[in-house]
Amino acid sequence: MHHSSIYFFSVDPEKAFAGITGAELYLEACRLMEVVPVSHFIQNLTKPYINLNHHGLGPKGVKAIAIALVSNATVTHLELEDNCILAEGAICIAEMLRENSSLQELNISNNHLDTAGAEAIASLLLDNMSYLHALQLSGNNFGEETAPYFAEALMGNYQVKELDLSHNEFYEKGGQLLGQMLASNTTLEILDLSWNHLRRKGTAALGTGLRDNGALKILNLSWNGIGNEGALALGEALKVNNVLVHLDISNNQINNEGAKKLCRGLEVNGKLKILKMANNPLTMEGATALVTSIRKNPKSMMEEINISNVLVNETFIKLLDLVCQMRPELHVIYGEVEGCIARIPKQHPNPMKVIQNYLKEHNLRLWDFFRNIDKDGNMKIPVAAFRRAMMQQSSIPLDRVQIGELVRKLDRNRTGVVDYSHLREQKPAQKPVEGEIEEEKNKEP
Repeated sequence: MHHSSIYFFSVDPEKAFAGITGAELYLEACRLMEVVPVSHFIQNLTKPYINLNHHGLGPKGVKAIAIALVSNATVTHLELEDNCILAEGAICIAEMLRENSSLQELNISNNHLDTAGAEAIASLLLDNMSYLHALQLSGNNFGEETAPYFAEALMGNYQVKELDLSHNEFYEKGGQLLGQMLASNTTLEILDLSWNHLRRKGTAALGTGLRDNGALKILNLSWNGIGNEGALALGEALKVNNVLVHLDISNNQINNEGAKKLCRGLEVNGKLKILKMANNPLTMEGATALVTSIRKNPKSMMEEINISNVLVNETFIKLLDLVCQMRPELHVIYGEVEGCIARIPKQHPNPMKVIQNYLKEHNLRLWDFFRNIDKDGNMKIPVAAFRRAMMQQSSIPLDRVQIGELVRKLDRNRTGVVDYSHLREQKPAQKPVEGEIEEEKNKEP
């Protein structure tokens, strides 16, 4: 163990902590730091996950924790959000991570880490000295002056797969530097830059970096004021990028013009599955352009487009029905339907009822029905595959709206998977499905 700045003690740390570990080490560190020990930390020292969010630890409290974790081999995920640990605490955490070889996920969001904290964390990443693959640094007052640290660190880092830098103060310059980083980084798979100030220029630079990037799967740029220019840059990136599967550009002042620019990419992209675009000033025109771009693109993998604030009309619904016949996986979340006071229930009878009647007639169980459309038979059907199977099966005629409702019922927690394993135990009864369907109904919130 080298003498690192973690132990701001006059005593020689090797002597102070010779031969003691775990809880004993932590208590000794607390004594020296003059802080009250956190019992929850002691109780969980031998477990993989410790959550100390909102514990009011402060820099000293976190220093004691860092000391206790230097040679800990069990904790893999540590939550330290909102503990006012400041730059001083971040420096201790970084020092600890240079020694620790088990921590993989760390949340130090909302801790006022400021520039000095950013520098400490970035230099740790640059040296690839830690085993962290997920790092949350949201809401830490990281301004433009910290962007060079992170950009440089992530150009050289090959460990971190998931990085959250949301709710910070990155502006155009930050976007430019992080864009350059994306052009060369080969490890990062999830990047959250929501609630910054990247704006048009910053996003244009990010888009440029995205063209050459071969690793990033999920990008969140919501609440950044990226506007139509940003949408244009992302559209250009989507023409050539073939790894990104999830893009969130909600709340970004993108109007119909911007949506059309984005469509240039959507018309040819063969990878993107989820596009979140809610709360942009789009109208029917933009919504139609988006759906048409998917219709035009035989390679499209799109599964979800969220434009939940957009008021649409019957013409749009007809177009969507048409496109969904070709691409049953596609789910478009739109706002109200113009001139439609309420959906006429006659058109779309309750899908569970429809299935129930069918099963009753054929003396089948719900489980048999699902098993029939489940390709692998592992009792978990990805939602997209479920939509496709439901559209394509002919025994029970259901339309797009009914299938949507069915998915909402069967995947209540929005996991992206329809799991029907709980139906398995039930034996074929004289009255097959009623119990099962009733059960489903009773679970309704």
